[in-house]
Amino acid sequence: MKRIGVTGHRSLPDSVLGHVENGLRAVLDGHEGPLEALSSLADGADQLFAAIALECGADLTVVIPSEDYEEAFEGAEALDRYRRLRLRATQEIRMDFARSTDEAYYAAGTYIADSCDRLVAVWDGRPARGHGGTAEIVAYARALGKPVTVLWREGVTRD
Repeated sequence: MKRIGVTGHRSLPDSVLGHVENGLRAVLDGHEGPLEALSSLADGADQLFAAIALECGADLTVVIPSEDYEEAFEGAEALDRYRRLRLRATQEIRMDFARSTDEAYYAAGTYIADSCDRLVAVWDGRPARGHGGTAEIVAYARALGKPVTVLWREGVTRD
Protein backbone atom coordinates (compact mmCIF):
# COMPACT_ATOMS: atom_id res chain seq x y z
CA MET A 1 0.00 0.00 0.00
CA LYS A 2 1.31 3.43 -0.95
CA ARG A 3 1.23 6.01 1.83
CA ILE A 4 0.93 9.74 1.10
CA GLY A 5 1.07 12.30 3.90
CA VAL A 6 0.25 15.97 4.00
CA THR A 7 1.59 19.08 5.64
CA GLY A 8 0.29 22.52 4.82
CA HIS A 9 -1.03 25.88 5.77
CA ARG A 10 -4.25 26.35 7.70
CA SER A 11 -5.10 29.50 5.81
CA LEU A 12 -5.35 29.11 2.04
CA PRO A 13 -6.01 32.23 -0.03
CA ASP A 14 -8.86 31.85 -2.53
CA SER A 15 -6.37 32.53 -5.33
CA VAL A 16 -4.56 29.22 -4.66
CA LEU A 17 -7.49 27.03 -3.70
CA GLY A 18 -8.38 25.74 -7.18
CA HIS A 19 -4.71 25.16 -8.04
CA VAL A 20 -4.16 23.24 -4.80
CA GLU A 21 -7.33 21.16 -5.25
CA ASN A 22 -6.28 20.20 -8.77
CA GLY A 23 -2.78 19.34 -7.57
CA LEU A 24 -4.08 17.18 -4.73
CA ARG A 25 -6.42 15.33 -7.11
CA ALA A 26 -3.54 14.72 -9.53
CA VAL A 27 -1.34 13.28 -6.76
CA LEU A 28 -4.10 11.17 -5.20
CA ASP A 29 -5.61 9.95 -8.47
CA GLY A 30 -2.20 9.37 -10.05
CA HIS A 31 -1.37 6.12 -8.30
CA GLU A 32 -2.12 2.46 -8.81
CA GLY A 33 -3.26 0.11 -6.09
CA PRO A 34 -4.36 0.76 -2.52
CA LEU A 35 -3.59 4.13 -0.96
CA GLU A 36 -3.33 5.33 2.63
CA ALA A 37 -3.58 9.08 3.29
CA LEU A 38 -2.08 10.51 6.50
CA SER A 39 -3.35 13.83 7.87
CA SER A 40 -3.73 15.68 11.16
CA LEU A 41 -6.98 17.18 9.85
CA ALA A 42 -6.06 20.76 10.73
CA ASP A 43 -8.17 23.40 9.04
CA GLY A 44 -7.05 24.27 5.53
CA ALA A 45 -4.67 22.00 3.61
CA ASP A 46 -4.97 18.97 5.91
CA GLN A 47 -8.76 18.83 5.73
CA LEU A 48 -8.81 19.47 1.97
CA PHE A 49 -6.27 16.68 1.39
CA ALA A 50 -8.22 14.24 3.59
CA ALA A 51 -11.54 14.97 1.87
CA ILE A 52 -10.06 14.49 -1.61
CA ALA A 53 -8.21 11.34 -0.50
CA LEU A 54 -11.47 9.83 0.72
CA GLU A 55 -13.17 10.77 -2.58
CA CYS A 56 -10.34 8.92 -4.36
CA GLY A 57 -10.97 5.78 -2.29
CA ALA A 58 -7.95 6.07 0.02
CA ASP A 59 -7.89 4.80 3.58
CA LEU A 60 -7.49 7.74 5.94
CA THR A 61 -5.11 7.64 8.90
CA VAL A 62 -5.61 10.57 11.26
CA VAL A 63 -2.66 11.72 13.36
CA ILE A 64 -3.95 13.60 16.42
CA PRO A 65 -1.30 15.88 17.98
CA SER A 66 -2.81 16.14 21.48
CA GLU A 67 -5.66 15.28 23.81
CA ASP A 68 -7.08 18.81 23.59
CA TYR A 69 -6.66 19.12 19.82
CA GLU A 70 -10.32 20.01 19.23
CA GLU A 71 -9.85 23.15 21.35
CA ALA A 72 -7.26 24.43 18.85
CA PHE A 73 -9.83 24.85 16.07
CA GLU A 74 -10.97 28.38 15.35
CA GLY A 75 -14.63 28.36 14.44
CA ALA A 76 -17.37 25.79 14.49
CA GLU A 77 -17.15 25.07 10.75
CA ALA A 78 -13.52 23.86 10.86
CA LEU A 79 -14.19 21.80 13.98
CA ASP A 80 -17.28 20.24 12.39
CA ARG A 81 -15.27 19.29 9.26
CA TYR A 82 -12.58 17.80 11.50
CA ARG A 83 -15.11 15.66 13.37
CA ARG A 84 -16.81 14.46 10.16
CA LEU A 85 -13.48 13.51 8.55
CA ARG A 86 -12.24 11.84 11.73
CA LEU A 87 -15.33 9.63 11.80
CA ARG A 88 -14.41 8.39 8.31
CA ALA A 89 -10.83 7.49 9.27
CA THR A 90 -9.69 3.90 9.02
CA GLN A 91 -7.08 4.42 11.71
CA GLU A 92 -6.26 7.00 14.37
CA ILE A 93 -2.80 7.65 15.81
CA ARG A 94 -2.49 9.83 18.93
CA MET A 95 0.63 11.68 19.92
CA ASP A 96 1.36 11.58 23.64
CA PHE A 97 0.71 15.25 24.42
CA ALA A 98 -1.99 16.63 26.70
CA ARG A 99 -1.94 20.12 25.16
CA SER A 100 -1.78 21.45 21.60
CA THR A 101 1.70 22.94 21.60
CA ASP A 102 4.28 23.50 18.89
CA GLU A 103 6.02 20.32 20.14
CA ALA A 104 2.81 18.34 19.66
CA TYR A 105 2.39 19.69 16.12
CA TYR A 106 6.02 18.91 15.33
CA ALA A 107 5.59 15.35 16.64
CA ALA A 108 2.49 14.82 14.48
CA GLY A 109 4.19 16.31 11.42
CA THR A 110 7.33 14.23 11.80
CA TYR A 111 5.24 11.11 12.43
CA ILE A 112 3.49 11.71 9.10
CA ALA A 113 6.82 12.36 7.33
CA ASP A 114 8.36 9.23 8.87
CA SER A 115 5.37 7.08 7.93
CA CYS A 116 4.68 8.14 4.34
CA ASP A 117 6.24 7.23 1.00
CA ARG A 118 5.61 10.76 -0.33
CA LEU A 119 4.79 14.02 1.41
CA VAL A 120 2.51 16.59 -0.18
CA ALA A 121 3.17 20.11 1.07
CA VAL A 122 0.65 22.89 0.52
CA TRP A 123 3.31 25.49 1.13
CA ASP A 124 4.15 29.01 0.04
CA GLY A 125 7.89 28.33 0.34
CA ARG A 126 8.36 30.72 3.25
CA PRO A 127 9.84 29.90 6.67
CA ALA A 128 7.62 28.29 9.30
CA ARG A 129 5.75 30.65 11.61
CA GLY A 130 6.39 28.34 14.55
CA HIS A 131 8.00 25.05 15.54
CA GLY A 132 6.22 22.27 13.70
CA GLY A 133 5.17 24.53 10.82
CA THR A 134 5.00 23.47 7.20
CA ALA A 135 8.53 24.58 6.23
CA GLU A 136 10.02 22.67 9.14
CA ILE A 137 8.17 19.46 8.25
CA VAL A 138 9.18 19.80 4.60
CA ALA A 139 12.84 20.19 5.63
CA TYR A 140 12.53 17.16 7.92
CA ALA A 141 11.01 14.99 5.15
CA ARG A 142 13.65 16.09 2.65
CA ALA A 143 16.41 15.26 5.16
CA LEU A 144 14.94 11.75 5.31
CA GLY A 145 15.15 11.55 1.52
CA LYS A 146 11.37 11.45 1.11
CA PRO A 147 9.91 12.79 -2.13
CA VAL A 148 8.06 16.04 -1.45
CA THR A 149 5.47 17.49 -3.82
CA VAL A 150 4.93 21.21 -3.18
CA LEU A 151 1.61 22.70 -4.26
CA TRP A 152 1.24 26.49 -4.38
CA ARG A 153 0.69 29.22 -6.93
CA GLU A 154 3.78 31.35 -7.48
CA GLY A 155 3.41 34.96 -6.45
CA VAL A 156 0.63 34.34 -3.92
CA THR A 157 1.35 35.03 -0.26
CA ARG A 158 -0.57 34.15 2.86
CA ASP A 159 -1.85 36.79 5.28
